[in-house]
Amino acid sequence: MHAKLGIAPIAWSNDDLPQLGGDTPLSVCLAESRLAGFSGVETGGKFPRTRAELQPQLAEYQLQLVSGWYSGTLLDNDLESEIAKATPQMQLFKECGAACLVYGETAGTIQNQQQVPLSQRRRLTEEQIREYGAKLNLFASWCRDFGVPLAFHHHMGTVIEDERDIDLLMAATCPQVGLLFDTGHLVFAGVDPLSVLSKHGKRINHVHTKDIRADVRAGLDWQRDSFLDAVLKGVYTVPGDGSIDFDAVIARLAGIGYQGWFVVEAEQDPALAPPLEYARIGYASLKSSLTKAGYAIEPPAKR
Repeated sequence: MHAKLGIAPIAWSNDDLPQLGGDTPLSVCLAESRLAGFSGVETGGKFPRTRAELQPQLAEYQLQLVSGWYSGTLLDNDLESEIAKATPQMQLFKECGAACLVYGETAGTIQNQQQVPLSQRRRLTEEQIREYGAKLNLFASWCRDFGVPLAFHHHMGTVIEDERDIDLLMAATCPQVGLLFDTGHLVFAGVDPLSVLSKHGKRINHVHTKDIRADVRAGLDWQRDSFLDAVLKGVYTVPGDGSIDFDAVIARLAGIGYQGWFVVEAEQDPALAPPLEYARIGYASLKSSLTKAGYAIEPPAKR
């Protein structure tokens, strides 16, 4: 089995909280990603949106484009409008060889609203999820035909957050709707990652690894604290610096035959958690877990 190690730019900055590392140049993000040992990166707000601009910068640091977040609105949007909105990003990803499109449903999201507490997220009925799934099937089929498969990102503050939401969505969708497996968002939502792997492991086509500081999560007031409040309080960190047993998670992923990218995320204040230092912690911890599970880690591509 093979694995590739990538990192998301939110180790250096956060698009929902631009005051966190917003002044860090993209060149620093890329250079330190490579210094930490990673072979790929996901896009963020600082990344150029054309291949002519992006590819030379990635090549300079021997990095591949892994994937990147797409703010989907299909829940409240029609299919044709959503396809038109997604096409420029899909074109960039196809031209740069990205593994997938990270689809996050942002219709009605509170993930970027610091004034809205965690308890007030939008929730869907079973029938609404079935209707949403039917639209998502069509969008995912378009993504497949375009050449960049969809990886659906369950996410705190969105309509697909907890285990019940994930179970219903997987039941309502076809295999073209891949599942992005995010350890940090699962544990934050009160979900056992191993349970999701047992039920939906074959649907997983992308993996995000971030850790949880259990004491910070336990201290949150879900009636008052927002998702962004939790981030600012340090609920997330890199693998190896929190409470998640990544040896067990990676071993289970190996058991179901997952191969591909493992992306490290931090989602914390770079002023309090120096990005290069934490990127190295995450890389070393994840590499250890992957090696124990029998993965062969692919080296960065030479350009």
